[in-house]
Amino acid sequence: MKLCNLASLDPSLQARGIKGLAGSSKADREIFEEFLTNWKELGIESETQFQALFGEETSKESLVLTQCKEKTTLSNKLQIRQLNGVTETETNRKVRIGQSFFRQTILASYENRCCITGNPIPELLVASHILPWSSYEEYRIDPRNGLCLARTQDAAFDKGLITFDENYCLVLSAYLESFLPEETLERNFAAYRGQPIRLPEKFQPNPEFLRMHREKIFLS
Repeated sequence: MKLCNLASLDPSLQARGIKGLAGSSKADREIFEEFLTNWKELGIESETQFQALFGEETSKESLVLTQCKEKTTLSNKLQIRQLNGVTETETNRKVRIGQSFFRQTILASYENRCCITGNPIPELLVASHILPWSSYEEYRIDPRNGLCLARTQDAAFDKGLITFDENYCLVLSAYLESFLPEETLERNFAAYRGQPIRLPEKFQPNPEFLRMHREKIFLS
């Protein structure tokens, strides 16, 4: 019932005609709004509590599957040194927890399928950042900065070989087009050119983030 109270505050559910329960409290509204405006801290906090409830196995499995294009410094050093009052181990743990939260949220939103090809194999799926992890720290675990992509499509998106237009349709770069016709590229990219991606029921990709990807990363 508490989840249904929170659902009544979710505009993405309201747009689909899902009203939830009308008994949401002031605290519900404050928590919902705080979460939407502070993904960075509360995403990590919620994932930490989730792991505390259900044990480490869930987080380990999630970590094995987590893919971040920019390699973060997940140190395995035995010696711990201080970084502005926070230990390196604590910092690395937050990074790992944030990655786990982001991956689980993105894959769940896209029902564990690549939004371009429909690939349903979790081991082949990546929670891909629209704005790069290394350059946009404030959006690192914001679900609206994520797409569920199969590995091949993720690599192409990350390198600016593909992007999406204002209508969420796939656009191929001139560089990728120059390799056509090539059977593998025809199957993985050209077959989906101009087609809209499968949008998630929640956390649709931020149009502004996609615009920035087109302008700053895409090889037009």
